[in-house]
Amino acid sequence: MESDRFVTELGGPGDHRARRPGDGPEAVASQIADAVDSLAALWSVAAQNASLRLSLHQLRALRTLEAAPGLNLTTLADRLDIGLPTASRLCDRLAAAGLLERAPHPDTRREVQLRLTTHGQHVLGEVAGRRAEALTTALAAMRPAERAALSTGLRGFLAAQDANVPRPGGTNGTG
Repeated sequence: MESDRFVTELGGPGDHRARRPGDGPEAVASQIADAVDSLAALWSVAAQNASLRLSLHQLRALRTLEAAPGLNLTTLADRLDIGLPTASRLCDRLAAAGLLERAPHPDTRREVQLRLTTHGQHVLGEVAGRRAEALTTALAAMRPAERAALSTGLRGFLAAQDANVPRPGGTNGTG
């Protein structure tokens, strides 16, 4: 059978690792892209079923402020990769919904800090809980060996990605 055929990949002297034809980086990248799309859909549905429906942009803004409380509007816009007017309107809607508050910066009167309200923290917690439940349900449908392989693969992916992430000064995680 063609899909059971093993191919020897020569990556250098003495590299005789056997792999299936569909296990190359391009094929796996395509599989990961499909999985990410599916995961994004799963997360979106979980977020839409929360008590307060938020757009993905609103959720990203709240999660960004949760991770870095006190950001100013310019920094938030940069982190979300959106324009300043768009970020301002986004924050206006979040503030009107009682999810975020603006407060004067303690050291710079012209600057405003953005922080989640207690209600905003609660809504993010609810969304995170719903997402975790949906993901747990999907993972429970997998065989234990599949979950273990996924976990091992994800750890390897994260380690490889971390080793190649550019660091300040133009270096990567390898030194």
